[in-house]
Amino acid sequence: MSEQGTPDVNEAWSSARSAALYQIDGWGEPYFSVNAQGHVEVRPDPRLDRRIDLYELVHDLKERGLAMPLLIRFSDILADRIRRLNEAFAKAIVEYDYAGTYQGVYPVKVNQQRHVVEEIVEYGRPWNFGLEAGSKPELLIALAASQDPGGLIICNGYKDDQYIETAILAKGFDKKVVIVLERLEELDIAFKAAEKLGIRPLLGVRGKLTAKGVGRWADSAGDRAKFGLTATEIVEVVDRLQERGMLDCLQLLHFHIGSQISSIRPIKTAMREATHIFVELARMGAPMTYLDVGGGLAVDYDGSKTDFHASRNYDIQEYAYDVVHAIGEACKDANLPVPTIVSESGRAVVAHQSVLVFEVVGVSEFPIRAAVPPPPGSNKVLRDLYDACMGATAANMQETWHDASQAKEEAFTLFKLGYLTLRERAEVERLFWACCGRLLELVRGMKTVPEELQDLERVVAAIYYCNFSVFQSAPDSWAIDQLFPVMPIHRLNETPTKRATLADLTCDSDGCIDKFIDVQDVKHVLELHKWDPAQPYYLGIFLNGAYQEILGDLHNLFGDTNAVHVQLGREGYHVAHVVKGDSISEVLHYVQYNPEAMVESVRRQAERALRSGHITLPQVRMLIRHYEDSLSSYTYLTDDE
Repeated sequence: MSEQGTPDVNEAWSSARSAALYQIDGWGEPYFSVNAQGHVEVRPDPRLDRRIDLYELVHDLKERGLAMPLLIRFSDILADRIRRLNEAFAKAIVEYDYAGTYQGVYPVKVNQQRHVVEEIVEYGRPWNFGLEAGSKPELLIALAASQDPGGLIICNGYKDDQYIETAILAKGFDKKVVIVLERLEELDIAFKAAEKLGIRPLLGVRGKLTAKGVGRWADSAGDRAKFGLTATEIVEVVDRLQERGMLDCLQLLHFHIGSQISSIRPIKTAMREATHIFVELARMGAPMTYLDVGGGLAVDYDGSKTDFHASRNYDIQEYAYDVVHAIGEACKDANLPVPTIVSESGRAVVAHQSVLVFEVVGVSEFPIRAAVPPPPGSNKVLRDLYDACMGATAANMQETWHDASQAKEEAFTLFKLGYLTLRERAEVERLFWACCGRLLELVRGMKTVPEELQDLERVVAAIYYCNFSVFQSAPDSWAIDQLFPVMPIHRLNETPTKRATLADLTCDSDGCIDKFIDVQDVKHVLELHKWDPAQPYYLGIFLNGAYQEILGDLHNLFGDTNAVHVQLGREGYHVAHVVKGDSISEVLHYVQYNPEAMVESVRRQAERALRSGHITLPQVRMLIRHYEDSLSSYTYLTDDE
């Protein structure tokens, strides 16, 4: 490896070096690694020494007729995430001699896919793991999915009469359904519903803390937060409940300082403020039974274990220790019984279980070749550019870059004015890229790179065109610059000699990924292998199980991908569920087209063209067959086989 972290083709390559290059030991531990064959390996249950070769799994799934791109969900990883979270809190409760319990809930909004929610309910059953709904549709999902006695359902989000009445009626089930008041107006709706139904509701309040998180979601708390009650409003809720003899209905305090809290310090600060509010509510007479610390438990997407926004500087166990200790100490100081601790750690539960695998379908590279002297009599700008390229050294590379850039600009100006031919302009481009290639060789061997040349790697990077849609499968990468680990899933015992950005199938310039994880900051190119059109080359986007599926859109009408649930068994793995991706006909229905009517419209036009002699009958048959077959096909590129 060079000083800049660039693979050196003169050194022997290995799977271990690929693991270091793509930082898989950081973000992938304990689920993903690189095996001796140079393939990504999955260990869905870290307690067992059973591994799945991801490359071989992909081939197996393709043999089953599942086309790329393919979303693979590892059910055992999901089960392990739930186990780790609950065992971390159990350990903290024992070590701090906490007299209460922990009962986590899964926020349905993080991934509402039915098979995911059903597996969370199944794997969470030993810990009485509950569900959190942020809308009326999500409440309906939670009520149907949560079938065990004693289950906990937290009702957040905007609420109308029907939402609150449904939640109150569901209290009659053998589970606890808590309505969290996030706006003062919801208290009036709850009063009206309770009177109408003759059922006393189970209520909570969401406090609007002054403490804030960090990163993209820092404004989830504070005075301008979208949800939550101020101290004044919380006191008003207590007083109005007291007036109606319903203060015993208020049993939960909830707060949320944002998603992906990368530093433990804001969590500690928020806990101090929230526990004071909890204690004060109890002193005012409310029988406070639950303290819901919300979400925010981060995922280490880049493996750096820092407070960078795509990482975190703590682990699940430290998080549990801090939450349990803060609540326990506050209640001890106030001489109050401790509450049941609730958390809504959705991202940390579901992010790791999903991997999107897709294929490279084409490459665009700049023509970096050895500089060829321009023919005699060529324009001076070509000779200047050639001389700059041939004279490049480590000592003068900044000067060379300035000269080459200036020559290129002058040449383009001369072309626009008609003083250069198109062939001469093409020769200018070839010489400029040859100069860039020479400078890049020098830069890659340096410890300190001049600022003007630090972006050279990105300037000459190849574009790898890939069979997927950023907007459908990794929308946060486009919308909020979320970093996901991206790497090849095979050929990892070969030297990656190319630097590239990724472009998807959409005809949108934003449909690309040009920011990648790096141990120090963010890098703008990804190390990849030379693409051979005769051989499949598979890449994977990892840790994308949170939010991406439900946030994905139909840009260019690329729909949901094929998805499979893979589970470990005694004889290896088996495919538990297959969820077919959208067909073209299905996505057309989403935008109010009638495929049958479309076929008929094309058929009428074909008949008209046939009558006028512009097309033959065999061509008509082929057109209609292609049209009808396309309607039933996958929205992504598929093999012709």
